[in-house]
Amino acid sequence: MTPEVFKYCVVGAYAALVYWLSWRGMRRTRSVAGFSIGNKDMHPWLIGITLAASISSTATFVINPGFVYADGLSAYLHYGVAGSLGILTAFLVLTRGFLRLGERGAALTIPQWIHYRYQHRGLSLFFAFINLLSITFVVLILVGCSLLVTGLFPVDQKTALVLVLVFVFSYVLMGGTYAHAYTNSLQGIMMLLVTAVLFVQGWKYFDGDFIGALRSVGAEYAAPFNRDSSLYFDFFSVFVSGFVITFALMLQPHILTKVLYLRSEKDIRQFIISTVVVGSVFTLMLMIGFYARLAGVEVESQDAVVREYLLHELGSSPWGEYALVFVFITLLAAGMSTLDGILVALSAMVVNDIVGPLASRRVDGLKLSRWVLVGVGVIGVVLAWNPPPLVGLFAQKGVYGLAAASVVPILFGVLVRRPIPVWVVWGAALIGLAAHLLLNLALGVENPAVSATYAIFAALVFGLGGLLLSPARAVGPADLSTAD
Repeated sequence: MTPEVFKYCVVGAYAALVYWLSWRGMRRTRSVAGFSIGNKDMHPWLIGITLAASISSTATFVINPGFVYADGLSAYLHYGVAGSLGILTAFLVLTRGFLRLGERGAALTIPQWIHYRYQHRGLSLFFAFINLLSITFVVLILVGCSLLVTGLFPVDQKTALVLVLVFVFSYVLMGGTYAHAYTNSLQGIMMLLVTAVLFVQGWKYFDGDFIGALRSVGAEYAAPFNRDSSLYFDFFSVFVSGFVITFALMLQPHILTKVLYLRSEKDIRQFIISTVVVGSVFTLMLMIGFYARLAGVEVESQDAVVREYLLHELGSSPWGEYALVFVFITLLAAGMSTLDGILVALSAMVVNDIVGPLASRRVDGLKLSRWVLVGVGVIGVVLAWNPPPLVGLFAQKGVYGLAAASVVPILFGVLVRRPIPVWVVWGAALIGLAAHLLLNLALGVENPAVSATYAIFAALVFGLGGLLLSPARAVGPADLSTAD
């Protein structure tokens, strides 16, 4: 079998398997609740793998290695070390309380959770609308996947965008959360295998001396704080912002709502272990940035580092062409594993938290959820049609603003065991979002993680001050203590 025939056979088999899993998911999806979070009958290990695959998407597998390629060890520490600690801390701190309150309020989305916790429809509507900033991450994934498709098939990037969109949306339209979970499990296993192989395959470039190899590129490239970098140049930009923003990113709708898939609190331990272990393996993909730099791979665009490295390593030998097919499909799967999760979360929010409260008559939520998916897809392709030079930073501007706005409402909602005045939550959310956008877009803070971290600190100061100034029995629901 020639490499060309093998490529189409493997792609066809992968697509058929994904559609079969989606069909199985469709058979179990009979309501908006089932479409949004499933029927609480999935094993915690399955949910953990699903979540790890959602977290470690095109950003980890395709885009972020480009930052490592450009900025060296400091970028790796930012994403791989500080970020991993932020993920672990977020789930240890938030999972139990978020699940408990979500079950009490029968919440399907984060805005519904916000409404139950604070009993304020305007606040939940605000969060439903700002969660639409997740569309910037949809753009990142679409661009990253289209770059991979152009390396696999003789098509231009715009055609690749449409192909990716049609494939992902078609299988998510079928099965919702079950399609997302089942396909993510398949894709997560593929991602684990490819990550391990690529990590071992490229280790030769260090020649037994990790730091020495990096210093051959430059002293700053091998430094934990790269003074030549405009993004990762000191302890705050590398470690503090990496930890804080990744902690906050776990509050995104397509991530934290995975907690609501769990059957009960008894599943939390297995869920966290599987998420952290699998996610930690995925971060090894960042090493490709080092490998590409040490291999002398030249790229026109930082976002194309992974594609060019794989073509350099695997495209010149017959057996490599076979391996390249499987690797590219797996990297595509990495993007799709997050894209489908975002799509399910966004459609659920639009239907449950925007259309539902504002509609004058009852609507068919399941049918509308699927139409919303189509609308999100069209908007995503329009934004990705002519992408910005660094799509990673473009996505961070929007998603990090959402994260900065979410920290106080969710963190305080879980940890503070008394009613919280709504004005405190409103103020902290607005400060988080506005401060991030102001610092990043107007005041020259180039790294979105740094601007978002400053904004989160400002929101936390406001929130803590508001709690100290408010009476212990402030106006609000009196029975929402997270302690049983």
